Amino acid sequence: MSIWIIFKLLGSLALLMFGMKSMSEALQKMAGPQLRHVLGAMTTNRFTGMLTGMLVTASVQSSTATTVMTVSFVNAGLLTLAQAISVIMGANIGTTLTAWIMSAGMSFDITSAVYPAFFLGIILIYQKRYRYIGDFLFGLSFLLMGLGTLRMTGTEMHLGENQALLDFFASFDPDSFFTTLIFLFLGGVLTFCVQSSAAVMAITMILCSSGALPIYQGIALVMGENIGTTITSNLAALSANTQARRAALAHMFFNVFGVVWILFVFRPFIDAVCGMVGYDVNMTKDAVTTSVFLANAAKLSFVLAAFHTCFNVANTFILIWFIPQIERFVCWVIKPKKVDEEEDFRLHFITAGFMKTPELSVLEAQKEIQSFSDRMQRMFNMVRELLTLSSSSSNKKDNRDSEFNKLYTRIEKYEGISDNMEIEIANYLNSVSDAHLSDDSKAKIRAMLREISELESIGDACFNMARTISRKYNGKQDHFNEKQYDHIHQMMELTDQSLSQMNRLMMGRKESFDVNRTFNIEHEINNFRDQLKSQNINDVNNREYTYAVGTIYMDLINECEKLGDYVVNVVEARMGLR
Repeated sequence: MSIWIIFKLLGSLALLMFGMKSMSEALQKMAGPQLRHVLGAMTTNRFTGMLTGMLVTASVQSSTATTVMTVSFVNAGLLTLAQAISVIMGANIGTTLTAWIMSAGMSFDITSAVYPAFFLGIILIYQKRYRYIGDFLFGLSFLLMGLGTLRMTGTEMHLGENQALLDFFASFDPDSFFTTLIFLFLGGVLTFCVQSSAAVMAITMILCSSGALPIYQGIALVMGENIGTTITSNLAALSANTQARRAALAHMFFNVFGVVWILFVFRPFIDAVCGMVGYDVNMTKDAVTTSVFLANAAKLSFVLAAFHTCFNVANTFILIWFIPQIERFVCWVIKPKKVDEEEDFRLHFITAGFMKTPELSVLEAQKEIQSFSDRMQRMFNMVRELLTLSSSSSNKKDNRDSEFNKLYTRIEKYEGISDNMEIEIANYLNSVSDAHLSDDSKAKIRAMLREISELESIGDACFNMARTISRKYNGKQDHFNEKQYDHIHQMMELTDQSLSQMNRLMMGRKESFDVNRTFNIEHEINNFRDQLKSQNINDVNNREYTYAVGTIYMDLINECEKLGDYVVNVVEARMGLR
């Protein structure tokens, strides 16, 4: 076997993997937002969830993409873990379409058909409106060209006549259960190493179709691929949050359970699949003519695809009735962390290594910004509580300083968290923007970068107010009078309403958001600030309180007004205004 054929084999596998990746990304660009809405709306029960997972995965040709979307919805509270498990089951069925595409590519010479697709694809790529369809055609063409080249390379290698290879596979006892376990393990390890079940499936099809690898061992490899692909997602989910790890474990449990029960009915199940496809398991090379043997062997790629589908459909049919039990099992295995995550800086939705598709990474960043926004309103409410603690003249007498200082320290910690969140999300968005994204997603990233900058400014404003209150509390100045406290509380109530409107927009859909309500609150805040500013000058002149107290008082009022401006900037960025 020449070195050139080895390189041709590796190159065709690379072409196949690149084509699969390009096709999947193009499909997500075409239908990403719509698919996200479908996934959120169609999972009312376990059966619709399973069908949704199947359709979405068949549409985007990526079970990883579906799993990532599903986990993000669980984190956002849009799906329960039980619904997510049903979607993942459906995704396992949807991903078998890939095997059928590959078996067709292995069985027919389709390399000549890809050239018109390439030509049409390049025309569409240069037309802005249809360029994603062009990207999809290019990805599909690369995939089919990789399959065609792989098929021809397999023929050139004469694997079915390679005595060393035949002797290697013949050294395993075909009737031994241990042999099945060896190939099962081999399939899992190969998939984990290559990071592509499609590539390992293509190699298996080549080996089986050439007659080098017996069908039973080939199917054991396919079963190993099913486990190998879940190991990757579980390792990636190690750095993720609790729900992501539970969903990844549920995926692994589904596949491992399927492999375990199929081992008990291994031969009868495979024989039934072979009978369905029309493949004769007992046909040997010596008993029939070469043409008849090759025609029978040509059906092996379809046998592998049919087994992959039958296996996942049967497994889903068994386990779909036990989703609550699976949910309890994964919750029992993976318990939530004991730390108070609210007080701990960590990104909840963005996890290194878990996001594999740029379009979905945008969604994850969006969820993280929602969390950031909610955290800033909690921080503001702590400032209101700090003001209430400082307003009681009996605080110091009752020795409640520790309560005040504890809350101030908590606000200070939140300010550090807001700085870190801005930097981490910005770095993540910058890395995502380096990938090939749709224009819509690029615009979203620009808006999100503006949003996190303004949210961090809200955190700064909250901390400035907390410092002002602390300086007043620990200083020698007089207390605010009752009228001043009332005015500050009124201004803070308006500011809190503004923050609530902002979070309503962040958590919902901008089409149903009334932006005028935010602008009206902002006008109220500005007018109230101007009114208090004039009144403060008169009150200082009338000796109702000292100039120093009036300065601190107006510092808090002005900081609330600035915070309201930051809120408007966030809303404008999310709505695509200015």
